[in-house]
Amino acid sequence: MTFSSFSSPVLVLFVFSLAALASIMTTGVNAFVVLPSLQFRHVTRVYSSVDSTENTEKEIVINQPKKKKQNQPTPPVEINISKLDIRVGLITKAWVHEDADKLYCEEIDIGEESGPRKIASGLKSHYTLDEMIGERVLVLANLKSRKLVGFPSHGMVLCACKYGEKDDGSDDQVEFVVPHPDSKIGDRVLCHGYEDVGEPATENQLLKKKMLNIIFPDLKINQDGIAVYKDKELYTLKRSDNNDQDSDDDASSATKLPIKSISLFEVPIS
Repeated sequence: MTFSSFSSPVLVLFVFSLAALASIMTTGVNAFVVLPSLQFRHVTRVYSSVDSTENTEKEIVINQPKKKKQNQPTPPVEINISKLDIRVGLITKAWVHEDADKLYCEEIDIGEESGPRKIASGLKSHYTLDEMIGERVLVLANLKSRKLVGFPSHGMVLCACKYGEKDDGSDDQVEFVVPHPDSKIGDRVLCHGYEDVGEPATENQLLKKKMLNIIFPDLKINQDGIAVYKDKELYTLKRSDNNDQDSDDDASSATKLPIKSISLFEVPIS
Protein backbone atom coordinates (compact mmCIF):
# COMPACT_ATOMS: atom_id res chain seq x y z
CA MET A 1 0.00 0.00 0.00
CA THR A 2 1.39 3.42 -0.96
CA PHE A 3 0.87 6.88 0.54
CA SER A 4 -1.22 7.78 -2.45
CA SER A 5 -3.64 4.94 -1.72
CA PHE A 6 -5.20 6.84 1.25
CA SER A 7 -8.43 8.61 0.38
CA SER A 8 -8.52 12.39 0.78
CA PRO A 9 -10.82 12.49 3.91
CA VAL A 10 -8.72 9.94 5.75
CA LEU A 11 -5.55 11.80 4.88
CA VAL A 12 -6.97 15.07 6.13
CA LEU A 13 -8.07 13.45 9.43
CA PHE A 14 -4.65 11.88 9.94
CA VAL A 15 -2.79 15.15 9.32
CA PHE A 16 -5.17 17.07 11.62
CA SER A 17 -4.63 14.54 14.44
CA LEU A 18 -0.85 14.83 14.17
CA ALA A 19 -1.06 18.60 14.30
CA ALA A 20 -3.25 18.55 17.40
CA LEU A 21 -0.93 16.12 19.21
CA ALA A 22 2.06 18.29 18.43
CA SER A 23 0.22 21.33 19.82
CA ILE A 24 -0.49 19.54 23.11
CA MET A 25 3.13 18.42 23.57
CA THR A 26 4.59 21.88 22.92
CA THR A 27 2.10 24.09 24.86
CA GLY A 28 1.76 21.92 28.04
CA VAL A 29 -1.91 22.76 28.69
CA ASN A 30 -5.16 20.83 28.86
CA ALA A 31 -6.73 20.50 25.48
CA PHE A 32 -10.01 19.53 23.93
CA VAL A 33 -9.45 18.08 20.47
CA VAL A 34 -12.57 17.88 18.40
CA LEU A 35 -12.55 15.59 15.42
CA PRO A 36 -15.39 14.57 13.19
CA SER A 37 -17.40 12.17 15.41
CA LEU A 38 -14.48 11.91 17.95
CA GLN A 39 -13.77 13.99 21.10
CA PHE A 40 -10.86 13.80 23.60
CA ARG A 41 -11.81 15.38 26.97
CA HIS A 42 -9.80 16.51 30.00
CA VAL A 43 -6.21 15.45 29.44
CA THR A 44 -4.77 14.87 32.92
CA ARG A 45 -1.16 14.13 32.01
CA VAL A 46 0.64 16.28 29.43
CA TYR A 47 4.23 17.05 28.54
CA SER A 48 5.19 20.47 29.87
CA SER A 49 8.43 20.71 27.94
CA VAL A 50 10.28 18.89 25.26
CA ASP A 51 14.06 18.82 24.91
CA SER A 52 16.67 16.54 23.43
CA THR A 53 17.33 14.51 26.59
CA GLU A 54 14.09 13.94 28.52
CA ASN A 55 10.46 14.71 28.82
CA THR A 56 9.13 16.22 32.10
CA GLU A 57 5.67 15.03 33.06
CA LYS A 58 3.26 17.25 35.06
CA GLU A 59 0.36 16.05 37.19
CA ILE A 60 -2.84 18.06 37.03
CA VAL A 61 -4.86 17.51 40.20
CA ILE A 62 -8.57 17.40 39.77
CA ASN A 63 -10.39 18.84 42.79
CA GLN A 64 -12.88 16.43 44.21
CA PRO A 65 -15.95 17.72 46.11
CA LYS A 66 -15.45 17.54 49.90
CA LYS A 67 -17.68 15.22 51.80
CA LYS A 68 -19.85 16.98 54.34
CA LYS A 69 -19.38 15.90 57.93
CA GLN A 70 -22.49 14.31 59.31
CA ASN A 71 -23.57 15.64 62.69
CA GLN A 72 -23.64 12.94 65.32
CA PRO A 73 -27.10 12.53 66.87
CA THR A 74 -27.37 13.89 70.41
CA PRO A 75 -27.93 11.03 72.87
CA PRO A 76 -31.23 11.27 74.73
CA VAL A 77 -31.08 12.66 78.26
CA GLU A 78 -31.76 9.99 80.86
CA ILE A 79 -34.40 11.26 83.27
CA ASN A 80 -34.09 9.91 86.80
CA ILE A 81 -33.74 10.97 90.44
CA SER A 82 -30.31 12.51 89.78
CA LYS A 83 -32.03 15.34 87.91
CA LEU A 84 -33.67 16.56 91.13
CA ASP A 85 -31.74 18.91 93.41
CA ILE A 86 -33.19 18.00 96.81
CA ARG A 87 -31.69 19.81 99.80
CA VAL A 88 -31.97 19.59 103.57
CA GLY A 89 -33.73 22.71 104.85
CA LEU A 90 -34.89 24.35 108.05
CA ILE A 91 -38.16 26.26 108.32
CA THR A 92 -37.20 29.51 110.02
CA LYS A 93 -40.47 31.37 109.58
CA ALA A 94 -44.07 30.49 108.67
CA TRP A 95 -47.33 32.38 108.40
CA VAL A 96 -50.84 32.00 107.00
CA HIS A 97 -51.32 33.02 103.37
CA GLU A 98 -53.56 36.09 103.28
CA ASP A 99 -55.68 34.98 100.33
CA ALA A 100 -55.58 31.17 100.37
CA ASP A 101 -57.40 28.95 102.88
CA LYS A 102 -55.04 25.96 102.65
CA LEU A 103 -51.64 27.57 102.18
CA TYR A 104 -48.83 28.43 104.54
CA CYS A 105 -46.01 30.72 103.48
CA GLU A 106 -42.55 29.75 104.72
CA GLU A 107 -38.99 30.92 104.73
CA ILE A 108 -36.70 27.88 104.54
CA ASP A 109 -32.94 27.93 104.94
CA ILE A 110 -31.27 25.48 102.50
CA GLY A 111 -27.76 26.82 102.94
CA GLU A 112 -27.76 29.34 100.10
CA GLU A 113 -25.75 32.55 100.37
CA SER A 114 -28.74 34.49 99.04
CA GLY A 115 -30.69 33.61 102.18
CA PRO A 116 -33.81 31.54 102.91
CA ARG A 117 -36.14 30.41 100.14
CA LYS A 118 -39.73 31.61 100.16
CA ILE A 119 -42.05 28.67 99.58
CA ALA A 120 -45.81 28.19 99.79
CA SER A 121 -47.12 24.78 100.94
CA GLY A 122 -50.63 23.37 101.22
CA LEU A 123 -50.09 22.13 104.78
CA LYS A 124 -52.54 24.23 106.77
CA SER A 125 -54.84 21.23 107.30
CA HIS A 126 -51.99 19.05 108.57
CA TYR A 127 -49.67 21.22 110.69
CA THR A 128 -50.06 24.16 113.04
CA LEU A 129 -47.74 27.12 112.66
CA ASP A 130 -45.93 26.11 115.85
CA GLU A 131 -45.31 22.66 114.37
CA MET A 132 -43.96 24.20 111.16
CA ILE A 133 -41.39 26.59 112.58
CA GLY A 134 -38.08 24.92 113.37
CA GLU A 135 -38.92 21.73 111.45
CA ARG A 136 -36.18 20.14 109.31
CA VAL A 137 -37.51 19.22 105.89
CA LEU A 138 -36.48 18.27 102.35
CA VAL A 139 -36.81 20.95 99.68
CA LEU A 140 -36.88 20.38 95.91
CA ALA A 141 -34.69 23.35 95.02
CA ASN A 142 -34.46 23.37 91.21
CA LEU A 143 -38.06 24.35 90.55
CA LYS A 144 -38.81 27.61 88.79
CA SER A 145 -40.33 30.29 90.96
CA ARG A 146 -44.07 30.66 90.43
CA LYS A 147 -46.84 32.55 92.12
CA LEU A 148 -49.29 30.61 94.26
CA VAL A 149 -52.30 32.87 94.83
CA GLY A 150 -49.98 35.83 94.39
CA PHE A 151 -47.14 34.55 96.60
CA PRO A 152 -43.83 33.88 94.76
CA SER A 153 -42.95 30.30 95.73
CA HIS A 154 -39.47 29.03 94.80
CA GLY A 155 -39.29 25.32 95.64
CA MET A 156 -41.38 22.54 97.13
CA VAL A 157 -41.39 20.77 100.48
CA LEU A 158 -41.46 16.97 100.08
CA CYS A 159 -44.11 15.06 102.03
CA ALA A 160 -45.32 11.50 102.41
CA CYS A 161 -49.00 11.27 101.52
CA LYS A 162 -51.70 8.75 102.29
CA TYR A 163 -54.67 9.90 100.29
CA GLY A 164 -58.18 9.51 101.68
CA GLU A 165 -61.41 8.94 99.86
CA LYS A 166 -62.68 12.54 99.95
CA ASP A 167 -61.98 14.66 96.89
CA ASP A 168 -61.30 17.76 98.97
CA GLY A 169 -58.40 16.04 100.70
CA SER A 170 -59.78 16.61 104.16
CA ASP A 171 -59.11 13.02 105.20
CA ASP A 172 -55.64 12.80 103.62
CA GLN A 173 -52.70 11.99 105.88
CA VAL A 174 -49.71 14.18 105.05
CA GLU A 175 -46.40 14.44 106.87
CA PHE A 176 -42.89 15.67 106.18
CA VAL A 177 -40.25 13.40 104.73
CA VAL A 178 -37.46 14.17 107.19
CA PRO A 179 -33.66 14.09 106.94
CA HIS A 180 -31.47 12.25 109.42
CA PRO A 181 -30.71 14.29 112.60
CA ASP A 182 -26.98 14.27 111.73
CA SER A 183 -27.47 15.80 108.30
CA LYS A 184 -26.59 19.46 107.77
CA ILE A 185 -28.57 22.33 106.31
CA GLY A 186 -27.91 22.44 102.57
CA ASP A 187 -26.85 18.78 102.26
CA ARG A 188 -27.95 17.30 98.95
CA VAL A 189 -30.09 14.17 98.96
CA LEU A 190 -28.57 11.32 96.91
CA CYS A 191 -29.88 7.95 95.77
CA HIS A 192 -28.04 4.64 95.87
CA GLY A 193 -26.94 3.72 92.35
CA TYR A 194 -27.52 7.20 90.89
CA GLU A 195 -24.65 9.13 92.46
CA ASP A 196 -22.48 9.51 89.35
CA VAL A 197 -24.94 9.95 86.50
CA GLY A 198 -24.74 13.71 85.99
CA GLU A 199 -25.64 17.08 87.41
CA PRO A 200 -29.16 18.11 88.45
CA ALA A 201 -31.32 19.56 85.71
CA THR A 202 -31.72 23.30 85.37
CA GLU A 203 -35.03 24.85 86.35
CA ASN A 204 -35.94 25.26 82.67
CA GLN A 205 -35.02 21.66 81.79
CA LEU A 206 -37.07 20.32 84.66
CA LEU A 207 -40.12 22.20 83.44
CA LYS A 208 -39.65 21.81 79.67
CA LYS A 209 -39.10 18.06 79.73
CA LYS A 210 -41.81 17.50 82.38
CA MET A 211 -39.33 15.55 84.47
CA LEU A 212 -41.45 15.58 87.62
CA ASN A 213 -44.16 13.59 85.83
CA ILE A 214 -41.56 10.92 85.03
CA ILE A 215 -39.66 10.81 88.33
CA PHE A 216 -42.25 11.25 91.07
CA PRO A 217 -44.28 8.06 90.41
CA ASP A 218 -41.18 6.10 91.54
CA LEU A 219 -40.58 8.17 94.72
CA LYS A 220 -42.07 6.36 97.73
CA ILE A 221 -41.82 5.47 101.38
CA ASN A 222 -41.22 1.73 101.62
CA GLN A 223 -42.46 -0.80 104.17
CA ASP A 224 -39.65 0.19 106.55
CA GLY A 225 -40.47 3.89 106.45
CA ILE A 226 -37.42 4.67 104.28
CA ALA A 227 -37.63 7.07 101.33
CA VAL A 228 -36.74 5.26 98.08
CA TYR A 229 -36.61 5.79 94.34
CA LYS A 230 -37.27 2.60 92.36
CA ASP A 231 -36.59 0.72 95.62
CA LYS A 232 -33.15 2.38 95.99
CA GLU A 233 -32.66 4.26 99.28
CA LEU A 234 -32.36 8.03 99.48
CA TYR A 235 -29.72 9.41 101.82
CA THR A 236 -27.43 12.26 102.72
CA LEU A 237 -23.72 11.93 103.47
CA LYS A 238 -22.06 12.55 106.80
CA ARG A 239 -18.51 13.61 106.00
CA SER A 240 -15.63 14.42 108.29
CA ASP A 241 -15.30 18.05 109.34
CA ASN A 242 -12.51 18.74 106.82
CA ASN A 243 -14.61 17.53 103.86
CA ASP A 244 -17.61 19.56 102.73
CA GLN A 245 -20.52 18.22 100.68
CA ASP A 246 -18.98 19.32 97.35
CA SER A 247 -15.65 17.59 97.97
CA ASP A 248 -14.27 15.25 95.33
CA ASP A 249 -13.20 12.74 97.98
CA ASP A 250 -14.53 9.20 97.68
CA ALA A 251 -18.11 9.20 98.98
CA SER A 252 -17.71 5.58 100.06
CA SER A 253 -15.65 6.81 103.04
CA ALA A 254 -18.60 8.88 104.30
CA THR A 255 -21.57 7.59 106.30
CA LYS A 256 -24.90 7.33 104.52
CA LEU A 257 -27.74 8.86 106.52
CA PRO A 258 -31.18 7.53 105.53
CA ILE A 259 -34.24 9.67 104.73
CA LYS A 260 -37.46 8.64 106.52
CA SER A 261 -41.10 9.40 107.09
CA ILE A 262 -42.42 9.99 110.60
CA SER A 263 -45.18 7.41 110.77
CA LEU A 264 -46.39 6.50 107.27
CA PHE A 265 -45.38 3.37 105.34
CA GLU A 266 -45.78 2.28 101.72
CA VAL A 267 -47.08 5.61 100.48
CA PRO A 268 -46.02 7.98 97.67
CA ILE A 269 -43.89 11.07 98.09
CA SER A 270 -45.16 14.31 96.61
